[in-house]
Amino acid sequence: MSLIFIILAIIIILIIIFAIWSYNNLVNYKNRVKNAWSQIDVQLKRRNDLIPNLLETVKGYAKHEKSTFEEVTKARTAVMNATSVDEVSKANNMLSSSLKSLFAVAENYPELKANENFVELQNTLEDTEDKISYARQFYNDTVLKFNNACEQFPSNIFAKIFGFKEAEFFEAATEEKAVPNIKF
Repeated sequence: MSLIFIILAIIIILIIIFAIWSYNNLVNYKNRVKNAWSQIDVQLKRRNDLIPNLLETVKGYAKHEKSTFEEVTKARTAVMNATSVDEVSKANNMLSSSLKSLFAVAENYPELKANENFVELQNTLEDTEDKISYARQFYNDTVLKFNNACEQFPSNIFAKIFGFKEAEFFEAATEEKAVPNIKF
């Protein structure tokens, strides 16, 4: 009788230890997802802070390109007001597209392309875009680990018990996924 009690006690203790370990593991992954998201947020803020300076520099040369400036400003505002991963992803894609238009406008003004301030801002923005890309990749890798922990047995049992829900991936825009059309 006492042997059965000892075995049951050991099994219960092991289950409790495993439950604690699983819960802590899920919390760890969830916090990593939050951290990775905040890294994206930091880089997006950095880019948003650079855009007004870039716009003012280009405006001085290209006064009649008002629609492009409005598009960039609107997209920047959308990024700043977005709250969910999906909203930020869509707003970010819109901003990237409008920035491409802004740089296309700049191509038409050789004196602007030679402006030291513009070149410095453009280089800083390109550096920030690289950091955003890296941060997105890191975020998606972290989300993958967390989602795997939420879905794989036996941690999926504890994820459901403790209310852990899968995180959203940061998706690229549909046009960014398209194969480029190259003509010679």
